[in-house]
Amino acid sequence: MESTQKKSSPRPVNKGDRTKQIFALVSMVSFGGSAIFGIFSLFSSGLSSQHQQKQATATVSQESLLAAQERGYETVLQREPQNQTALEGLANVRLQMNNKVGAIEPLEKLVKLNPDRADYKALLGQAKGK
Repeated sequence: MESTQKKSSPRPVNKGDRTKQIFALVSMVSFGGSAIFGIFSLFSSGLSSQHQQKQATATVSQESLLAAQERGYETVLQREPQNQTALEGLANVRLQMNNKVGAIEPLEKLVKLNPDRADYKALLGQAKGK
């Protein structure tokens, strides 16, 4: 019995078909690349905005932390006006907050209580701008 199946021979590729295939391939690669680039840009912009928000939050939280420390030292000094630890802490916090005028009073008390401490005198001179 003879086989009724015909052997399929490869169809000769037409030059126009080959151009269409290349064009289709280039189009798919371009579409895929632009989609990937768009998704990458979306995620990177989202991450950078989150990073900026975290930096802003860190700045605000640092300022609020210093303000809370300042209030705490002031509370201690209301009960114990000669507490040297609280005076030193208050002066340091105010200097960190760039409040040199506010740091002068506790530094003056520290110099008065400890006239032999050169570091207190130096900080007081810096706060007064000398």
